[in-house]
Amino acid sequence: MSTRLTATAPTAATDGRISSASRSLQQLANRLARKQARVGVIGLGYVGLPLAVEFAKAGLRVSGIDIDTRRVEQVNRGQSYVPDVPNEDIQRLVHEKRFHGTSSLARLGELDAIIICVPTPLRKTREPDISYIVSAAQEIANSLRKGQLIVLESTTYPGTTDEVILPMLERGGLKVGRDFSLAFSPERIDPGNTSYTTRTIPKVIGGITPVCRQLTVLLYRQIITRVVPVSSTRAAEMVKLLENTFRAVNIGLVNEIALICHRLELDVWEVIEAAKTKPFGFMAFYPGPGIGGHCIPSDPIYLAWKMRAQGFEARFIELADQMNRYMPHYVVDRTAAALNARRKALNGARVLLLGLAYKPDVNDTRDSPAFDVARELCERGAEVVYHDPYVPQAEINGRVVRSVPLSVQQLKQADCVIVLTNHTRVDYELILRHAPLIVDTRNQYKRTAHTNQHVTKL
Repeated sequence: MSTRLTATAPTAATDGRISSASRSLQQLANRLARKQARVGVIGLGYVGLPLAVEFAKAGLRVSGIDIDTRRVEQVNRGQSYVPDVPNEDIQRLVHEKRFHGTSSLARLGELDAIIICVPTPLRKTREPDISYIVSAAQEIANSLRKGQLIVLESTTYPGTTDEVILPMLERGGLKVGRDFSLAFSPERIDPGNTSYTTRTIPKVIGGITPVCRQLTVLLYRQIITRVVPVSSTRAAEMVKLLENTFRAVNIGLVNEIALICHRLELDVWEVIEAAKTKPFGFMAFYPGPGIGGHCIPSDPIYLAWKMRAQGFEARFIELADQMNRYMPHYVVDRTAAALNARRKALNGARVLLLGLAYKPDVNDTRDSPAFDVARELCERGAEVVYHDPYVPQAEINGRVVRSVPLSVQQLKQADCVIVLTNHTRVDYELILRHAPLIVDTRNQYKRTAHTNQHVTKL
């Protein structure tokens, strides 16, 4: 039986066919089509775990690989640490021997497809850190064999796949597109979003060669409703950076508008609500205490860094980044001013932070601006506590603290409550009744701010 698949992307390179590939890659195509392929996912975080579970649910045998032994142990016990993945799914798949976790990289050569989903943080110098990608690629290169498909999903700058990973994989003498396949497919997951999931978010795919792209399309079509092939790995890498740079720049713009409206004694939320009634040409973004999560704060910086290396200054990106990183300081300044208006100093005040997660109804605190707010509050002498129903404990300014209960006593003890994350599992009416002062950075009290003197909006 032969598998013939033509990728129908609106690009120039769409005429390659799996049937024209080498025997080893044709065999891989057959294994993928028959769901006999063994898949490995390196990195079992918010991206890797849901992806691994979807492949296992589709009938493939999946190895989840992570250096964090606690994650591996939880997976093998059928316990999920990602809210979007139910325990029941993992338990069933582990029981059926479709999915297992491991910290060992010794058996990478036995896998047919390996997907890299490792972190790509920024260094303290705000330069890209692709060391996790390089480490994973080196492990794969050590055991690379004919007939394997390697896919990078970790967000990175255009050129990483072909400039960094490809030379590492070809160093042993195997040739891409003939002996093995290499592709980039950006992760686009939105934690906590029940409308758009791993299965329903369209998957962008770029291969080093047309055969690489087509094999990757064949892999992801097992679990994704719609795949979107593009002409190259660089195009696919750029797609992800465009998506989040678009968001970061627009958030930076609306954060600046919030500062302008405050100076002009206007309600920025009212202005946005009115502006978004225009049925064309305007897309509503909202101000806040800063931007968080793994993608939006770092993805544009990856692009700006890449362009600086080529002598080009990405000024829009840099300005948006400056504005977004300024917002935690602005929130603290507004809090100090609100306390001062009530004849209370920030130094010595007890401040209750509502929410540490970077977005509502998730436990993800990566790059959350709440930690920057907390740090500056402490530096200015405030006593900081927090409540977050999704984050039972966290490290704030080098000290591990636990979420306090949202009780009448806690609210009355606080001099100010700052709403940083608008979780739905919070009694906002209780806060409104008993908190002496509220600084609302998320417009949670949009109907009450004008009638309650103790509510200060961003």
